[in-house]
Amino acid sequence: TQSTWGKDLDYLMSTQEEESDTFISKILHPLGRWYQTILDKASPQHLYRWVLTAALFLIYSARVYFLEGFYVVSYALGIYLLNLFIGFLSPLEDPELSGSGSGSVLPTHNSDEYRPFARRLPEFFFWLRSTQALLWAIIATFFQVLDIPVFWPILLMYFCILTFFTMRRQVQHMFRYQYLPFSWGKKRYEKSNK
Repeated sequence: TQSTWGKDLDYLMSTQEEESDTFISKILHPLGRWYQTILDKASPQHLYRWVLTAALFLIYSARVYFLEGFYVVSYALGIYLLNLFIGFLSPLEDPELSGSGSGSVLPTHNSDEYRPFARRLPEFFFWLRSTQALLWAIIATFFQVLDIPVFWPILLMYFCILTFFTMRRQVQHMFRYQYLPFSWGKKRYEKSNK
């Protein structure tokens, strides 16, 4: 009789899981489609996207300034944004890690065919993750438990030193492998009137 009870219990549990999966999917699936639609419409709007991010940054900065707290949240946000920025400036295939093989994505001669700079973190995802991080940081300022008392000048000094050394290493990497992390398109030559 115990095996029949086990089968009935398994059937009951699987039925409840299927009902909960369909209920959750009925709620989350339209929300996911709506979110993806918003992202698809925002993708070509470079200026408006970055204006939104700058506005969120100003809102966050104003909240931290007027609340006079949340310095650890600000420090974590700064480190995360610095990490995203380094990914934005870095090539998709790092020449240091791939060696000097012929599979490099960075052009080595002026006569090489034009290839746009392939980033490790594309601009859209840099914007998206930065905006999401700012939204989470703004939400964090509403929870007093995250306002950890700390001597903020030390955090600021440490962040500035970390930023300086990280950016110096990135610029040295750019000079060593002779690349610019920005592409302005292929060179176009004028017709000569000879």
